[in-house]
Amino acid sequence: MFLQCLSRNILNTVPKTHIDLGRRPRHRRLCRPRGGRPSAEPSTDVAAYPWRRTNAPTPEGLSALARRTPDGPPPAPAVQRIRLRYTKRGRLRFTSHRDFQRALERALRRSAVPMAYSAGFTPHPKISFMNAAPTGAASEAEYVELALSERREPELLRSQLDESLPPGLDVVDAVEAHGKDFMERLQASCWQLVLDGVEADTARAAVAAFLAQDEVTVERQTKNGLRTFDARGAVITLDVVDPQVDAGALALPESTTDILAGRACAILRLVVRHATPAVRPDDVLTGLRVTADLALPVPAGVTRLAQGPLDEETGAVTDPFAPDRDAALALTPEATEPQHA
Repeated sequence: MFLQCLSRNILNTVPKTHIDLGRRPRHRRLCRPRGGRPSAEPSTDVAAYPWRRTNAPTPEGLSALARRTPDGPPPAPAVQRIRLRYTKRGRLRFTSHRDFQRALERALRRSAVPMAYSAGFTPHPKISFMNAAPTGAASEAEYVELALSERREPELLRSQLDESLPPGLDVVDAVEAHGKDFMERLQASCWQLVLDGVEADTARAAVAAFLAQDEVTVERQTKNGLRTFDARGAVITLDVVDPQVDAGALALPESTTDILAGRACAILRLVVRHATPAVRPDDVLTGLRVTADLALPVPAGVTRLAQGPLDEETGAVTDPFAPDRDAALALTPEATEPQHA
């Protein structure tokens, strides 16, 4: 009895302001002490209940937070844009796009490149990547655009970055950007597919069966599930290349010695249009298996040889830097000065 009275007196002395803090009515009934019903309006006396003191911002304070801007001067604007062409060769073809992004940012810091940064509380360098090749595929034509806060010579910048990047990630070309239509120039890609263990005649029969179809439906597992699309409509050309005749235009991997030794190995040259959804070389290989039952004993060696504007007449992929070079040539003093007889 004594303990019941003692507990009842203690509950009556405990402040009841913790009850009316947004809990549901049923929860308030279960948590209600025996000392009586709580008041409808809890006390707001901060002196009596110092633990009720809050630092919640007022509406005026919330408006000030919404208008808050980073301290310090704004970042320097971009005064020049440089477009680079780089490669992924050897074992570095297995690097992902994020891996290359981190490697490039480190190379930019090592080379002391005056990058232009975005505004905000977490500024980042202004870098634009275009149509990165899938992980596991080598490439001779990857493109990136840098925004600089100070002007630099494109060739000097290219050599500095090439020295700072690891072997296999090589910067091979650089131009100053003229115009904002670079993504529209990348209309198609030219791929080389090395089918080790496949006879050339078998590959030619499979290619003929694939090209004879108006539509070849393939499936690809994506992060959103299994996706079905046509792999034939985006293919411009698909040929079997003879390594003895067209050896100078090939970018052969380490299996070159096997080819020269007479081992069975077919080489395909594929030109595919950039479309939505994107048709990858693996999708074309899946289409060859669907139409001609072409099974590969080992995974194919995939290399992107070029990407850029598509010549509709010849089906060739041309240089996307050509308009930038022409614009730079037109702006040179020799080109702008009038010719005197």
